[in-house]
Amino acid sequence: MSSAPIYRRVLLKISGEALMGSGSYGLDLTTVDRVAGEIKEAKAIGTEVCAVIGGGNIFRGLQAAASGMERASADYMGMLATVMNALAMQNALERIGVDTRVLSAIPMTTVCEPYIRRRAMRHLEKGRVVIFAAGTGNPFFTTDTAAALRAAEMGVNALMKGTQVDGVYSADPKKDAKAERFNKLSYMDVLSRDLKVMDASAVSLARESGIPIVVFNIHEKMNFVRVLQGKGLSTVISN
Repeated sequence: MSSAPIYRRVLLKISGEALMGSGSYGLDLTTVDRVAGEIKEAKAIGTEVCAVIGGGNIFRGLQAAASGMERASADYMGMLATVMNALAMQNALERIGVDTRVLSAIPMTTVCEPYIRRRAMRHLEKGRVVIFAAGTGNPFFTTDTAAALRAAEMGVNALMKGTQVDGVYSADPKKDAKAERFNKLSYMDVLSRDLKVMDASAVSLARESGIPIVVFNIHEKMNFVRVLQGKGLSTVISN
């Protein structure tokens, strides 16, 4: 794959569930390795990559809060789950020769670096993949919002949202056969129609920063690279 990318620097947002493979819980290392391989291919065509990975495969803060756990405590547990996923992805990337750094919004210097914006920028400039862990470091904010925040801070050209489907639909295509697929949407379309792409605060932050959100299927092999080259199937949310 030698075709030049249309995005020079991107932030890849993956849910924790995307790393479960066919399992119902935890990490499927084959899936982690495949995603790592796709990130390596993205680097090979000349795109700088940073990433935010959710923690829903290990712990869901909102579900725990709904069961009676204090929301702040539940969210902190969810943030720690994202650190585990980030370390797994770092390991997979470094095994295939991709220099990677994990930066955590909650300082835990034994296992990764604390998040400092200028340090993250320097890692990207040196050609490293940067994985942002522990969300924003604050409860009540999702990893989607963390992804939009880090995308703005890193000055990326696009926020790549890897999902289970090949774009944004008017309804869940797995439940509704008549669901309409969109190629392009505005931020306001997503917000006013309450389309479940990312939460409203993440979409609003991307809108304020002028960062397009590109929704694509992360489970389709080599799709990430094709979308970066403007070839793959995706939905682009922008002005």
